[in-house]
Amino acid sequence: MIGTNSALLVIPLAAALTAAPAHASTVRTGALTCQGRGIDPTAELHHRTETFIKAPLSTVWKLHTDVAGWPSWQQPVTSAKRLDPGPLRQGARFRWTTPVPATPVSPATTLVITSTVQQLKREQCVRWTGPAIGEGLRIDEGVHVWNFVEVRGGVVVRTEESWTGEQIEADPATSITYLAPGLDAWLAALKSAAEAR
Repeated sequence: MIGTNSALLVIPLAAALTAAPAHASTVRTGALTCQGRGIDPTAELHHRTETFIKAPLSTVWKLHTDVAGWPSWQQPVTSAKRLDPGPLRQGARFRWTTPVPATPVSPATTLVITSTVQQLKREQCVRWTGPAIGEGLRIDEGVHVWNFVEVRGGVVVRTEESWTGEQIEADPATSITYLAPGLDAWLAALKSAAEAR
């Protein structure tokens, strides 16, 4: 979650775009939601970003919701395991790991993230929450929202994430510098994997 190669829980603030290739921007529009629920509105640390993927919605959705398959197309995800059977759905849980480098306030470690799907609407949105814990580093609650919008020629994927926790809030300037690149890397990897199929 805190690393330029880390694709974890927080998301960059980005302007909404229609169907052109997208990347993070500094403009923040209305919060993303899934079934009316968004990130933690009180969180000091949050990020939003989006991208255009030139691939069918079904391909993008399948890649994104096949949690166990994440390590095959996301280098920063070193393991990912569903904690219950069946398709990803409300109440589903999964555990995944990602390495993070040393920062001015924490040692290099591997974060273990245990996520629970709170809301999901097939091929439209998913929202999950959960803590991320590593040696010397803890994010008490990450809230991650994903929106998928079919447009001419592909899909616009928008994501927004918030982090809360005493440790990361003690130095928000450092935390935010690691937050945005992780989300941007996740979208870039999703784009690359989907467009290669």
